[in-house]
Amino acid sequence: MKKTAFKTVSQKTLAYSLAFTLAACPLASAGHVLAAPAAASADSVEAAQARAQAQVAYRINARLDEKNMRIQGSETVTYRNTSKDTLRKIVFHTFADANRSKATQTSMFEQNNEEIQKENPQKKPEDFLGGIYIRSAAADGQSLAFSNSNQALTVELKQELKPGEAVTVEIDFEVKIPFGMQRLSYYKDIVNGAHWFPVMSVYDENKQEWDNKPYSKTFETDYYDSSDFEVHINVPEAYQVLMPGTITTQADPKEPGRKVVTAVADNTREHVFFASPNYKVERVTRDGLTIEYYYFDNMPDKKKLVDEYIDTAFKAIQFFSEKYGKYPYPEFRIAESYVEGVAVEFARVIQMGQIRPNSDPAHDTTFVHEIAHQWFHALIGNDSENESFLDEAFADFSMVYFEEKQGDVLRGFQSIQLEDLSYIDKPIASNNTEVGGEANPVFYKKGRQAIYQLYRMVGEDKFDAFMQEYFKRYQYKNATISGLLQTIQDTLGEEARKEMDKALHDPQFALKPEYQLSETEKATYLREQFKDAYHLTLSQIPNLPAETMSRIVDKALQGEPLTIVVSDQASGIAKKRQQTILEQLEGFLEVLGIPHEVISDRQTLKNKLKKELPNSNIIAIGSAKTNGLIQALKPGIIQKSKASGFDWKTKMNQKESSGAYIIKHPYNQNRLLLHLFWNGDALSDNAVEPFAEQMLESLGFSGDFYQYYVLNKTGQVATDKKIANPIAKFFGE
Repeated sequence: MKKTAFKTVSQKTLAYSLAFTLAACPLASAGHVLAAPAAASADSVEAAQARAQAQVAYRINARLDEKNMRIQGSETVTYRNTSKDTLRKIVFHTFADANRSKATQTSMFEQNNEEIQKENPQKKPEDFLGGIYIRSAAADGQSLAFSNSNQALTVELKQELKPGEAVTVEIDFEVKIPFGMQRLSYYKDIVNGAHWFPVMSVYDENKQEWDNKPYSKTFETDYYDSSDFEVHINVPEAYQVLMPGTITTQADPKEPGRKVVTAVADNTREHVFFASPNYKVERVTRDGLTIEYYYFDNMPDKKKLVDEYIDTAFKAIQFFSEKYGKYPYPEFRIAESYVEGVAVEFARVIQMGQIRPNSDPAHDTTFVHEIAHQWFHALIGNDSENESFLDEAFADFSMVYFEEKQGDVLRGFQSIQLEDLSYIDKPIASNNTEVGGEANPVFYKKGRQAIYQLYRMVGEDKFDAFMQEYFKRYQYKNATISGLLQTIQDTLGEEARKEMDKALHDPQFALKPEYQLSETEKATYLREQFKDAYHLTLSQIPNLPAETMSRIVDKALQGEPLTIVVSDQASGIAKKRQQTILEQLEGFLEVLGIPHEVISDRQTLKNKLKKELPNSNIIAIGSAKTNGLIQALKPGIIQKSKASGFDWKTKMNQKESSGAYIIKHPYNQNRLLLHLFWNGDALSDNAVEPFAEQMLESLGFSGDFYQYYVLNKTGQVATDKKIANPIAKFFGE
């Protein structure tokens, strides 16, 4: 078949669809002091024992100035030199400085911030910026020289720090929190507190240098040593604050109306907080683990969905604990926020977007992915700037592994077997700069394929044993790809190591054919994927009218019959235009795996009109004057069109107009009739392509939901009636 521009339109629409389905010393302002810190309490006996040997320990006092959105803080950091080198300086990340300019802020939030700017025209560009200001650094009461540049704070030591020795440094700082959406930001009634204090960099003794890279603009740069934290935050009394660790609260005796929230978190990769005066908390404890969901009570029956999410979290944590290694902390917390399209993992805490009325907690793969990061990021750390595969691929594979063992065929291993990533020619072991804007297909998709291939090669029992050894070796430590490969060799053998090494470094890596789906399996799987995707998106809008074009595809995917009726009395040129549109439509239906019948002659239409067609959903193509079905059902069509406000008679008499409308079948209220029409004899040459594109867009699920639309003679939309699709923004070009 010859490829045409119209075929390209179809493939683009389907690619969007497929992408979706497949698809964390007091300092005061005038008149206020920080409350005295509460006594620390250990998370567990094991954590207390490890605490004495922690490489890094933080004691942080901070006050949230919620009126000016500032944080005044001081931290005492004890750092033990575990390297073989003598150190003359120590380095901290000051990732809050990524917010000093739009050019350095994380790009994944740009679209959200553009929308927020429109909603808040009074906000100036500088309101969306922020940063951290280092006021002093000292040790043993003596000031230390320091410089804070390019998101790295370098502190010069008075005395050399020899191997095995420790130094304690005090740092005073102030943070300006940007408005909008970033990892550190405030918006509406919530403060997102990630990267808000200077955090120790990781020292590489092989390179004899500190990791001082700024935070990635396109992806993630989270690389820390597990540390012990004692954090005290002074906030208004009405605020709910969640952080990792054991949380206690006491009133501020010096300032009525405020309180100090304290968290003690040992052996923890990073420390964040979320704060809001409107948070409600749902808390459940099972077998010594407490899961807390901090959420906004902003819709009916939301608690039911929260409870279901908590139940899924327990299931996922139990699964990963059994497969890899026990989740060692007594608590796990989830923070609901206003961020759309992005969920973020932190240690012992994850950040999720808004729960929607039709959220499906039992099948929310993003939720499970973020929980899996507790093993691959929080417990087993890695340099996510240079080896993101180690956390993102393992988290994504683990998500699929969990779904597979829950019996979810669509979200289980077949989703990995289906993916064709041959167009990606970058090694899985790429760093963030090398991968550019293709982090998802390289780190997540190809990465999980490489892990799945290893799983299939050695079998589940041996794979699980390998993962348990990997967890044992690197819990609370930072793993590397070379360390991973060594663990594979030690547990699974030299051949398994070679295969994984090749998979990670070969730009052309593809899943071995024997582990891919057959063509028949692919067709069946894709149909089920599209079926699931249509159901999900159509359910996002309560009371969406029955007369919605995407519904006719949804109904066909559910197994209802579909018939296409084309005009049989059209002229020669009209029949050619009609055939082009029919081919586009059938190509679309073929990819979705939807069976259908085409009626193209009047006699067949007459024979089936009253006996078979009332039980079928129908798509009619062509002029109302030459399509036999439209002529036969004309009175009923005129009547039914009123339901959506489509003035049938007027629209059918507009010269050189074309378009589509959908109604309930005049003979059957449970079926739909979609008419793809043009007035006059045929579509003009320059209107065929936009007609086909608009048709495919209206039948998909990644765009808005149409009841009707009318195009002018050049194929531009002149008038329409549609309902906004809440997920459409995620499919923008």
